[in-house]
Amino acid sequence: MEDKAYTPDEVAKVFQISKHTVYELIKRGELQAFKIGNKMRIEHSEIERFKESSKAPAKKGPIEQTAVTGSLAASIRLSGSHDFLVEHFSKQAARAINLQIQPSYIGSLEGLMLLYRGQCDIAAIHLLDPSSQEYNLPFIHQIFIYESILVMRLASREQGFIVSKGNPKNIHDFTDLTRKDIQFINRQKGSGTRFLLDSKLAGFGIDPRMINGYDNEEWNHLSAASYISRGIVDAAFGIQSAASHLGLDFIPVANENFDLVFRFTHENKQSLTALINYLQSAGFKDSLTDLEGYDITNLGKIIYQTTKTEELL
Repeated sequence: MEDKAYTPDEVAKVFQISKHTVYELIKRGELQAFKIGNKMRIEHSEIERFKESSKAPAKKGPIEQTAVTGSLAASIRLSGSHDFLVEHFSKQAARAINLQIQPSYIGSLEGLMLLYRGQCDIAAIHLLDPSSQEYNLPFIHQIFIYESILVMRLASREQGFIVSKGNPKNIHDFTDLTRKDIQFINRQKGSGTRFLLDSKLAGFGIDPRMINGYDNEEWNHLSAASYISRGIVDAAFGIQSAASHLGLDFIPVANENFDLVFRFTHENKQSLTALINYLQSAGFKDSLTDLEGYDITNLGKIIYQTTKTEELL
């Protein structure tokens, strides 16, 4: 599932166009990009797809035609937590229903706030409420009062310690992170993984200042895990699939719920409905093959929706 990612500058050189034109293509939904933090990236497979589409005779596809009539948006903005299933969903939706999703992986909390401010259409989140020990809904109930919201379960997934093959430092629990011989890499503030880690540390009465590397942050699971595969650090806290991708060991700690939050407007309601139908389809479930660390039993299940959303659908 790994795919080399390019900066807009690099893409501009590939196509011999200006960087401004690259950003315009992304804005129009013609070139799919994603954000990690505040950095824009375009995958190699997307560059190849764009090359092929540029060779084809110009014609209106379903997205262009429906954009003219107003039935489907040209693209949907997704913000929030990075996850391999979200990446897969974004690519498959473009192929299956010809609807581009523009992802921005900035963390669960930031994604939810962008959704609240109307700056994206979908938030991808896994936020543990320390008081109730419930995922996602406590935050949604507090933030969204009048908006038309639908919450769908994407998957449950394993979070835990990512360590080198064979676990040479014998890391098994949170107290091991405070050892002087252990170097740690953390996730950024506002990420669901950081929420879970801090909740666990508080539960064990561990002062984060005792952890070497607690203040060193990365923006996605694979980047954090890569520090271990390169021998720079000894441990990270993240998802099992990131460890599997890099051939690392994984010590499970918690099972969490990863949900998609859809905010409906009159402009995006038909596009979001099409995406929801696709997520609930047998075709999408059949496309999921690499599921180590995931449980998709409740994939597509509606966890919560407001009355206003029911009226729109």
